[in-house]
Amino acid sequence: MFAYDQINLRRDLLSKAADGKPIGKFVTQVYEIQYSDVREVSFDWVRRKLQIMQAGLTDTDFFNRSAESVARDLLGMTLIFRGCGGVIVETEAYHRDDPASHSYRGRTPRNGAMFGPAGRAYVYRSYGVHWCLNVVCEPGSAVLIRALVPTEGVEVMRDRRGGLADRLLCSGPGRLTAALGVTGVEDGAAITAPPFCLQSRASEPDIVIGPRIGITKAVEAPLRFGVRGSPHLSKPFR
Repeated sequence: MFAYDQINLRRDLLSKAADGKPIGKFVTQVYEIQYSDVREVSFDWVRRKLQIMQAGLTDTDFFNRSAESVARDLLGMTLIFRGCGGVIVETEAYHRDDPASHSYRGRTPRNGAMFGPAGRAYVYRSYGVHWCLNVVCEPGSAVLIRALVPTEGVEVMRDRRGGLADRLLCSGPGRLTAALGVTGVEDGAAITAPPFCLQSRASEPDIVIGPRIGITKAVEAPLRFGVRGSPHLSKPFR
């Protein structure tokens, strides 16, 4: 930021929001966002910033924890990318010493984002076909976003997915990125800043835990987390 401290920033944002004044240019100046992304700034995005500040936290504080903790706490949050997204209902955790993690053998050009700042996107292509969206946690660890309930930009996502049933639009990491339009271009981008928006949850959901999907190592580790009973899960928990 420029010379703003958290108290002054919170005061000014609250004042502008309460007065119904445009906040795009102001937020652009304070957060040094590219002007082309101003259209992505919303009151929900500002509200998330305010909630973090009022709790005495920063974006890094929330994400710079164990992947298991972040994976659980992301459930019920709303993830939006360029106007499309919904409520997260399924995640998987991958930590630094995890044989199934891309970071297990150290840093490479492909997995570099996993060793960067917490709260950034780690986007990779699975089997050369599907993009997968992860959120970086403590160094070398990340959370894979496996499924969400479509709530925003549903028509756009339907068009992208060729008329796929709403229940399946974002059910699975490959379907999710295809519906939202996330690609490798977003690798390393902050997950809490435009064109992304992450909104806090109203309450903690009923969480079910089980083994991860589609891996060949550490297959029994209970590091997959989901909202119990959600029809939007990529696969039922066993």
